[in-house]
Amino acid sequence: MAGVEELRLVLTVPDFDAALQLYRDALGLEVEAVWASEGGRVVLLSAGRATLELVDDAHAAEIDRIEVGRRVAGPVRVAFKVEDSDHVAERLQAAGAELVAPAVTTPWNDRNVRLEAAGTQLTLFTSVE
Repeated sequence: MAGVEELRLVLTVPDFDAALQLYRDALGLEVEAVWASEGGRVVLLSAGRATLELVDDAHAAEIDRIEVGRRVAGPVRVAFKVEDSDHVAERLQAAGAELVAPAVTTPWNDRNVRLEAAGTQLTLFTSVE
């Protein structure tokens, strides 16, 4: 049986240039490829190692309770492991992301910050030593 070679999360964004500036410039994702035609634009950004995290409704509600204090996320939330979640959150806010909840230390020993950008909820997390 052949295995999966790549996972892509595809975001359709209302403001392409603002989303590109946020993810490429503020977050620092590397550009892998660019496509443009009369049909529109696409930029493929590398986020390092990708995983698919499946959670049930109860756990999603628990994550929201820990990070935000109430249920706020929809069925898709993007999480980025970063070196310093507080600092990266500040950069993303300067680039137009909205703070949903300030940083918290989770029971699993991460420092998480919740933002919303380009219509998508984001969690930035840093392992606490």
